[in-house]
Amino acid sequence: MEPHLSHIHQIAITVGDVDAALAFYRDALGLTFLFQPAPTLAFLRAGDVRLMLTTPQGVGAVGANSILYFTVNDIVATQAALVARGATEERPPQLAARMPDHELWTGFLRDPDGNLVGLMEEKR
Repeated sequence: MEPHLSHIHQIAITVGDVDAALAFYRDALGLTFLFQPAPTLAFLRAGDVRLMLTTPQGVGAVGANSILYFTVNDIVATQAALVARGATEERPPQLAARMPDHELWTGFLRDPDGNLVGLMEEKR
């Protein structure tokens, strides 16, 4: 039997301060808070994906991880609203690629630990 990966269920983000990261992802980005079993660990929901905020475990390093990309409907207005709510803008929304049936637009923010958070919109 061949292994088959269907979708991402959880993404772990290594942060320096879980409470500061929780304030960013919950309060600034508006993700749904699920639970916080310890001061060094918290979980949120972004659609069908669970986001785990954790302090460094083992070889983990703060700010050295993958980029999270969130799909939005109006990237310019959404990014402006998130910056107004406290997010740090890394790069304003811009055209990333022209596809046959849409334009892909991306913009980037940073969380309190310097992790990149990408926003993307497929404009028809």
